Amino acid sequence: MSKDYIGTPPLPREAVMQALATVNDPELHRDIVSLGMVKSVEIENGRVQLTLELTTPACPLKEVFTRDIRAALGKIPGFRAVRIEFTANVSQREIGRDDLAPGVRNIIAVASGKGGVGKSTVSVGLAIALARAGARVGLLDADMYGPNIPLMMGINDPPRVENGKMKPLENYGVKVISIGFLIEPGAPVIWRGPMLNSALRQFFSDVDWGELDYLVVDLPPGTGDVQLSLVQLVPVTGAVLVTTPQEVSLQDARRGASMFMQTKTPILGVIENMAYFRCDACNKEHYIFGEGGGRRVAGELGVPLLGRIPLGQNVREGGDSGRPVLIDDPECEQSRTIAEIAASLAAAIAVRNKSVK
Repeated sequence: MSKDYIGTPPLPREAVMQALATVNDPELHRDIVSLGMVKSVEIENGRVQLTLELTTPACPLKEVFTRDIRAALGKIPGFRAVRIEFTANVSQREIGRDDLAPGVRNIIAVASGKGGVGKSTVSVGLAIALARAGARVGLLDADMYGPNIPLMMGINDPPRVENGKMKPLENYGVKVISIGFLIEPGAPVIWRGPMLNSALRQFFSDVDWGELDYLVVDLPPGTGDVQLSLVQLVPVTGAVLVTTPQEVSLQDARRGASMFMQTKTPILGVIENMAYFRCDACNKEHYIFGEGGGRRVAGELGVPLLGRIPLGQNVREGGDSGRPVLIDDPECEQSRTIAEIAASLAAAIAVRNKSVK
């Protein structure tokens, strides 16, 4: 409610709303009023307090919105200051009547054409970064033959069963399910395709995920049974391709991309892992596995390069110890890069979801 004070020019609500309507979301390319992002506006003595609802708590544009809103309101006579409260309502994938995960707003497939590119490390990093940004996050280890997520997340206990459903284990703010919780340590999983399909289905239908903003699915290498089962069982918001810079990895990443395109699964972007090594002595970037490969394949596919993660001993140590680098060293270059990638991924998901509504 607007209140006028002696000596202070009144600040009309209509003028405030008109000014806010000139502020655009840089990624959705529409103004924040028509997008319904402005949830409340209070005006008192030339001061404006408003609530702005973002499409993800990991939105990388808070400073941009603050700057642009302040500049727009600053053109109104009588304006003195603005205070912005940010909230978030994560946009949602299309959910059908028989969806196996109705409480999950977005399913992110993390894939690679080949093994050894650090896909599980990236999956763990994305899940933790999104959770640290305030999102409700789950991590599904769908690499049935090589379930490394329990070790990397520092979880060893078997899940409980309540009311006929498994309860995900939780660490670092992330809910986790893996076949590794259900087999003896070191035991091989010797299954054919139908058994893999059945297990993946159960990880959706028989697990109490609750309400999640993002479910990160760590897929096995290649383009086989698990990948096909995933896109057939649930509507996947989109896939992220993880590659290293060398051509042998890029070649397999292209194959992975082709599979997702054939199954009409959106590709949200490419992440280049092990992009370079920064020398402690000279602080230079050394391109051990080649340079620019991730950018090239992203350009070929017409999708964004979400980021380039540098090599680091701390990443390896974090994975082996069950304390990922974002937990043990959140300010290091690798952690900051992963957090930036997670924010860019969340923004890409918001844009994609808005475009299909």
